[in-house]
Amino acid sequence: MALAFDWGDLRYFLAVARTGTVSAAARRLAVDHATVIRRIDALERGLSTKLFERTLRGYGLTRTGIKLLEAAAKIDHEATHIEAEIGSAGEISGHIRVSSLEGFGNFFLASRLPAFTRAYPRLRIELLTIQQIVALSRREADLIITLNPPNLPKSDRKELVNYRLFVYGSQEYLASSPEIHKRDDLVRHPFSGYIDDLVFTRGLDYLSEILPGLRPALQSSSLYAQMEFACAGHGLCVLPAFIARSRPQLAPILPHEIMLERSYWLVEPSQGETSLAVHTAASWIRERVSAERHLFQ
Repeated sequence: MALAFDWGDLRYFLAVARTGTVSAAARRLAVDHATVIRRIDALERGLSTKLFERTLRGYGLTRTGIKLLEAAAKIDHEATHIEAEIGSAGEISGHIRVSSLEGFGNFFLASRLPAFTRAYPRLRIELLTIQQIVALSRREADLIITLNPPNLPKSDRKELVNYRLFVYGSQEYLASSPEIHKRDDLVRHPFSGYIDDLVFTRGLDYLSEILPGLRPALQSSSLYAQMEFACAGHGLCVLPAFIARSRPQLAPILPHEIMLERSYWLVEPSQGETSLAVHTAASWIRERVSAERHLFQ
């Protein structure tokens, strides 16, 4: 008996189900908006059932759609493994969005991504560096690199790497400012730091851990802005060591007494929810970090 629908339409169904909108699905599949709608309509006609409820907020699954999602996800998962076994790097294609903390994204990952895109020329990657929690379930991002990873549904969390942070000031500033012999001396110096209301994870609340009551003279949501405050000789800031090394004018302050430790985590869709493209990107990030782990110490 001939099938009542085209198996290829399941790709479009999965993309809409996972992103929640036709426009997001179209971007993910690198096709136009009309193609996605046409393939979804064809699938619903072939199955003689409604799979989505169309609303102003997007496409929500019907009961039948939810059942089909479970089955289609399994098919997609098996197809991913088949592709992994027989496919070559040049044949892997897709669109991937990586959400990362600014420090890791801008000062480590960004300069290494061109090597990834050269190895996988048909993969299109977006790097998102905003200070907020994004959702894998709504496909706001395919991979998340963060501290204190959120407990997101249908996701796996793996620790990437530990890293160290120190207090830094420019050599020019330190030469012309009150000397710092002990931790309490820090209150005599202006700091840059994050905006309290915008710190979405306590792992970024460095100043209260270094010295309770320490208030920044400059508050910014950008780590880069905080670093430039110190580089320009206006005061002190807390930076990951792997970032501070890129600014030779910065010197660590009381490094044997004041040192913080954090860990970057990689959050990715769980096995049944991921695609070959996302799995490939996640594996590459882990391998790249592992090969350069010494930079984070």
